[in-house]
Amino acid sequence: MTTNLDSHRHGDHDSSATSPTVAEDTPLLRSESSSVTARDASPTSDRQQPGPAPEQQPLGWKRTTCIVLSMWALIFLQASNMSGISTTQSTIAADLDAYESAMWFTSAYMISMSSVAPLAGRLAMIFSPATMILLASAFFAVGALVTATAPSLAVFISGRVITGIGSGGVMTLCMILVIQLTSKKRRGLWIGLTNAGFTIGVSAGAVVFGALLPVLGWRLLFGAQAPLAALAGLGVSLSIPPFAAQENVKDKTTLQKLAGLDYAGAATLTMTIVLFLYGLSGTIQPLPILLSLVTLAMFLVIESRASDPVIPLDVLKSRGVLLSCLSQLGFMAARWTVLFYAPIFVLAVRGFSPAIAGSVLIPTNAGFGLGGLIVGAFHIRHAGSFWFPALLSLSLFSIALFALGFVSNAAASAGVYVAIVFVNGLSTGAALNYSLAHLLHLSRPDVHFIVTGLLATFRGFAGSFGTAIGGGVFTRTLRDALVEGFRRLDGGEGLGKPREKLITVLIGSPAVVWKEGVLSVAERDVAVLGYERALEVLYKSAAVVCLLMLVMQAGTGWAAPADVKEDDEEFEEAVAAQDRAMEA
Repeated sequence: MTTNLDSHRHGDHDSSATSPTVAEDTPLLRSESSSVTARDASPTSDRQQPGPAPEQQPLGWKRTTCIVLSMWALIFLQASNMSGISTTQSTIAADLDAYESAMWFTSAYMISMSSVAPLAGRLAMIFSPATMILLASAFFAVGALVTATAPSLAVFISGRVITGIGSGGVMTLCMILVIQLTSKKRRGLWIGLTNAGFTIGVSAGAVVFGALLPVLGWRLLFGAQAPLAALAGLGVSLSIPPFAAQENVKDKTTLQKLAGLDYAGAATLTMTIVLFLYGLSGTIQPLPILLSLVTLAMFLVIESRASDPVIPLDVLKSRGVLLSCLSQLGFMAARWTVLFYAPIFVLAVRGFSPAIAGSVLIPTNAGFGLGGLIVGAFHIRHAGSFWFPALLSLSLFSIALFALGFVSNAAASAGVYVAIVFVNGLSTGAALNYSLAHLLHLSRPDVHFIVTGLLATFRGFAGSFGTAIGGGVFTRTLRDALVEGFRRLDGGEGLGKPREKLITVLIGSPAVVWKEGVLSVAERDVAVLGYERALEVLYKSAAVVCLLMLVMQAGTGWAAPADVKEDDEEFEEAVAAQDRAMEA
């Protein structure tokens, strides 16, 4: 079967027919955000029959190639900026004299990216995806230019915030385009390809930035991203076909659409996310977190009274949507502990160089991409419940994570360690694909854009959770282990200032463990055992959290909303009939 990306076009859909009519131009994906195809929240008997969709021109291979390559370029730029800053951070901090604020190079980007994701999903229901992707790429390009020309720390952070706004749009809109342009049979495969693009960007970002830094310098490195983002956004915008507008905005001008936006709801939602993530950045700060609860309450009150809310309350009240998002938050936070601390294990416990330590992420990210592609290509070939496969893949992830607690030591086989991190990545890719497909099954098609943005936001939270909470567990355990180890080494007496300073250095710089001339053999043994103990506690604690996430995922249920189940089944019958006709 082919998809809209495989040169099919939308045809008219006669919803009054008793059986689906299958022709060569039968649409394989209806525009689920539009009045032409989406079902609203009202009972079926109260809905008006939609008019015919405007005929959409087929996508030839040139337009398809342009869309795919342009979106992959945007995905790579967006994802590589998460990890690439790690290899350029020291140079930037030296130039801007901002050593103490270096953590905000990444935090400012991540916070703004997570804050924009749900708004991008909502705006994509009002404005066309072509307009939204052009706007997102423009923000990214402007942010890259501001970052590249920043004369001070404040301007640099502002550039990172603007870039993050564009990245948040890219993160959500790429999934929306997958939903719009692919059939339900091919959707899983394209979601897997998209996730593979993200993980390639995250994996290669640090390598590419590090390799280009001596050649281009950090300013040109960021500045060169601006034209790439602008051209990629333009390529997608000019290539994707037009979609029918939502019923309540299709006859409105741009100014009228802007006037009808729920600005109060958008502002309080953004403030909630920013305050919450700010409170988790670096040292956990209770005040911003408490203030985020206040703004969250304000947001809920505003949304309950808004005529066109940013996130409808029935979406927030949906058990399936809420539990899916919370499950993804805990699950991906656990995943980030692997991404952050697997290189530290190789560095501090195995004693390899930083370059080799970073390569430990290759097998787990290869597994990540492969897992999403396999389940997307061979299993997620229809719309429906993926409740059990989601639970199975999450269970496999939890088992692999628990096993890491036993093999993150010097005595374990390196081959076994690599195999376990590969399985961890494989199950992660599968779980992300299954969970999104199941979430779409649990929600009404007319809110798919919103729940996609909401899920992207919670996944964006995971990095902050993994570093803040997981980092707290790791650091406290490591400190306690080092204090106890050096106490025994020194004969059980209290630690002096040199020892306390050494402990601080070992916690902040794992490379010092094997640095020649710094530690004696006995001291190195204490440090290695301390890191082994901290990694064991970290991974086992994260595995316990995953058990709670499993319960939440199980609580989402497997039944679709009653008012859309029958229509989905009818559509799938039409697709199956078309497949049979094409095979014949």
